[in-house]
Amino acid sequence: MVRSMHGTHYPSEPVPLNIAARCLRVPARWLRREIEGGRLPGLHAERVILVDVATVARLLSERARAARDSGGGA
Repeated sequence: MVRSMHGTHYPSEPVPLNIAARCLRVPARWLRREIEGGRLPGLHAERVILVDVATVARLLSERARAARDSGGGA
């Protein structure tokens, strides 16, 4: 497990997309679209998409911070 700066524990190994979505508390369908659109990283392993939850959480946090700082919505 990897601990975020906010104290949240994330899996230290890449996990399947549906588990990553639960960890991140986002819809799996949305996460899949973001990865397939190239906006978030994911590893396509045959028919499974593996996600490094800690990395994606950090990127989503940076995205939200940038949107807030520019006056846009998250």
